[in-house]
Amino acid sequence: MLDPAQIEDWIRAGIACEHLAVGGDGRHFEALIVSPSFAGLSRVQRQQCVNAVLKPHFETDTLHALSMRCLTPAEFKARG
Repeated sequence: MLDPAQIEDWIRAGIACEHLAVGGDGRHFEALIVSPSFAGLSRVQRQQCVNAVLKPHFETDTLHALSMRCLTPAEFKARG
């Protein structure tokens, strides 16, 4: 079973994160990713950045499903 901490490591290896939280049941996961690199990007472009980092794990079905919320630090701060 895949550990959420492993997914966090994979994301951090490819994206500079100010905040990162991953949870899930071992097969389906959700992530909150906060990165300044998302500034100026659409929601889809942000998710494409994350998907590009995780592509090898999706291709081998090591990672099956990930829903994600990708925010800039300002957006995260505004959420309270």
